[in-house]
Amino acid sequence: QVQLVESGGGLVQAGGSLRLSCAASGRAFSTYAMAWFRQAPGTEREFVAAINWRGDSTNYQDSVQGRFTISRDNAKSTAYLQMNSLKPEDTAVYSCAARSYGSAYERPGLYNWWGQGTQVTVSS
Repeated sequence: QVQLVESGGGLVQAGGSLRLSCAASGRAFSTYAMAWFRQAPGTEREFVAAINWRGDSTNYQDSVQGRFTISRDNAKSTAYLQMNSLKPEDTAVYSCAARSYGSAYERPGLYNWWGQGTQVTVSS
C-alpha cells in the first residue's frame, strides 16, 4: 500500500503562487506515474496535471496550461505542482494520485493510490 501525503496548500491572493508537494511512502516512487486532481465544492473531481513514470512526459488541463508545472524528484520520493498566476476559479481541494508505471493519464480511475488532499483558496 502506497501512502501519499500532500502539503503546501493555503490562502493566496489572485495572481500569487503556491507549490504543492506530494510525498510518497516506500521505495518504488521512481516507477510511479503521478497526477494532481482537484475538486471544488459542488463540482466533480477534475484532472489538473500528470507526469509519466519516466518523468519525460507531462499533461495539463487546458485551463492551467502555462500557469501550472508538474515535476518530480525521485531522490525525495516527491511530486510537485507549481502553481503561478492563480485565479479564484483555481480554489479547490487538490489531491495527488499515483499508479505503477504508465503515462500521464487524465482519467482518475487509472490511478491506484490517492492522498487526502490539501485546500487551496485564491481570493480575488
